[in-house]
Amino acid sequence: MRNRLRYLAALTVVGLLAACQGGDGKSNTSGGQYPRNETLYTSGTLWGPPTNWNPLVPGGLVTGTEGLVYEPLFLFDPETLKLEPWLAEKGEWSADKKQYTVTLRDGVKWGDGKPFTADDVKFTLEVGKAKAVPYSNIWNWVSQAEAVDARTVRVTFSDPRVQEWENWLYQRAMLPKHIWESRSEADLTSHKNEKPVGTGAYEYSTHGQDRMVWKKKSEWWATKALGLEVKPTYVVDIVNSSNEVALGLLTSGRLDLSNNFLPGVANLVKGDFHIKTYYAEPPYMIPINTAMLIPNTTKAPLNDAAFRKALAQAIDTKKIAEGVYGNIVKAANPTGLLPFFDQYVDQATVSQSGFSYDTGAAKSTLAGAGYRDANGDGKVEAPGGKAIALKLIVPSGWTDWMEAARVIAEGAQAAGINVVAEFPDSAAVDDARTTGKFDLLLNNWTEVSNTPWTYYNYIYQLPVQKQQFAANFSRYQNPQAWNLVQKLARTASDDPAYKTTIADLQKVHLAELPAIPLWYNGLWAQFNDSVWTNWPSSAQGAPKSFPCTWNNIWELGAVKTLTQIKPVAAK
Repeated sequence: MRNRLRYLAALTVVGLLAACQGGDGKSNTSGGQYPRNETLYTSGTLWGPPTNWNPLVPGGLVTGTEGLVYEPLFLFDPETLKLEPWLAEKGEWSADKKQYTVTLRDGVKWGDGKPFTADDVKFTLEVGKAKAVPYSNIWNWVSQAEAVDARTVRVTFSDPRVQEWENWLYQRAMLPKHIWESRSEADLTSHKNEKPVGTGAYEYSTHGQDRMVWKKKSEWWATKALGLEVKPTYVVDIVNSSNEVALGLLTSGRLDLSNNFLPGVANLVKGDFHIKTYYAEPPYMIPINTAMLIPNTTKAPLNDAAFRKALAQAIDTKKIAEGVYGNIVKAANPTGLLPFFDQYVDQATVSQSGFSYDTGAAKSTLAGAGYRDANGDGKVEAPGGKAIALKLIVPSGWTDWMEAARVIAEGAQAAGINVVAEFPDSAAVDDARTTGKFDLLLNNWTEVSNTPWTYYNYIYQLPVQKQQFAANFSRYQNPQAWNLVQKLARTASDDPAYKTTIADLQKVHLAELPAIPLWYNGLWAQFNDSVWTNWPSSAQGAPKSFPCTWNNIWELGAVKTLTQIKPVAAK
C-alpha cells in the first residue's frame, strides 16, 4: 500500500507543483516567493480558480474570506457548546428577551486602518433588508438596530427568535460600512469583492488559476486583546482537481493540511508519511455534518412519502460506512441529528417510525403503495403504470460520494427502484441543486451548530423559491412542520418546550422523509507534520480547535488552529 501511495504521489504532484515550486523549497508565482517554513499549504475547498470574495454570496466564496479576513461578533465553541466573544466583548439579552445589547471590543480596526465601530454592526444588519442577502429574513423578526455609541449596538426584536439570533451572531461576518455603503442593492451579492478588507488576521495577497494566497497582516486586534498570534506568514489554498491529487500532495509533504476525503486514511496514519488525524484510531475524524439523500419532491414518484420510505429502506448505509469510508464515518441515526445532539433524539419515535436497511421491507413498502413490476423487467412502475427512471448526481472527482452513490443506486436497483448514479462536474451539480433540475442528489449542509433549529430549518424552510441556495433543496412544502421550526427558533434552550418541539419535528421527518439521513460525514482533516506541528488532536494536552479550512468552520474556532501550530524548527 505504501509503495502504491508513493507512486501515486509522484505522479500527481509533478504537474501541479512543478509550475509553482522551485527546488530550493520556495514557491514561485506571479505573487512572489513563499518561504516554506512560513507558509501553510492547504486544500479541500477550492474546486476551481478563485473567483469570489463576497461574504454575502452563499457558497462558492474563496475559503478564508470569512474567518481569515472577515470575522463575526462571536465564535461558537463545539466543545463547551457556548458562544465565545470575538469582535464583541459581550452580549446580553434584556429580561423580556425583546432586546439584545452587544458591546464591541476596543481597538479593533479594519485592514485599511479605519476603526471597527457600532455603525459597522448596524450596517451589516441593515444590509439584510435587501432580499438577495442570505439573512434578509431576520427583518421579519428584528425591528430595529441602533448604534448607541461607538462600541454599543442595541437590537430590538418584534419577534424574539432566540435560537436564530444566537446562530446569526457567530455565522455572519461583519462588513466595513465605509467600503460597502456605496454599493447598490444588486452589487451586494453580485460584486466579486476582490481584495477584501476585513478585521481578521490575514489580507488578500494574490490568486491564480491553481491557488489563493493570503498574507498575515502586520497587526491583528486579537494579538493584544486575547494573546493570539497566527503563525504562518502565508496561507496558500490549492485548487483541487480530485481527491487523489490532494493525496499525492499530502503524502509528498507539499501540502500541510488536507480537508479532502482521502482514501486509505488508516494506512496513511500508520505509515511513515508524517500524516496525522484528530483521532489516532477509527473513526479518525470529528463528525461534522449529516450526509443526506435529497429527493426532488416536486417530481413523481419522489413526491410520494411511501416511495421515499422504500428508497430509504433500500440503502445499505453500513456498506457505505465500512466499504466506501473504511469506518471513518458512521451510519446516521434515522433522525439525522448529529451525535452532538443525542440528548434530543426521541427514541420512541425512532423505534416506531425509523427505518433501516432491509431490501425486503423496501419491496413491501413499494407494493403497499401500489408500485408493481408490471412488465417483468425487475423494476417497479408507478401505480399508473408509468416507468420510473431516476438519476442520482454527485460531483465528479468527489470519489467518496461517487462510490456512495453507486452503493445507493445498487441498493435501489435490488429493491426494484431504477436509480442510476451520474457524475457531472461540481458546477453542474451546484446549478441543478439551486434550480431544482434534478431527481436525487447528495448534500450535507447541516453542520454542527449551536442548535438543532439549523438542521430543521435546512429541511423544512418555506417558502420554496424559484432558486434554493441554502436550504430545503427537496422543495418539500409542509406548513405545519415550518411552523414548528419557527416555534423552535423562539424557544430558549432551557425551556421544556425546546425538547418537545424537536421531538415533534422528528415525528414529521420520519413520517415524510423529505430528506433521507445516510451517514455522519467527517471533518476531513489530514495534516502532514513535517513542516508544521502541534496540530489539534484528541490527545491529552493537545489543542482542541477544529483543523479545517471549510467555510462556516472558521467560526467554530478553526482560526485558532493557525495560532497554535508551530514551524518544525521551533519545536
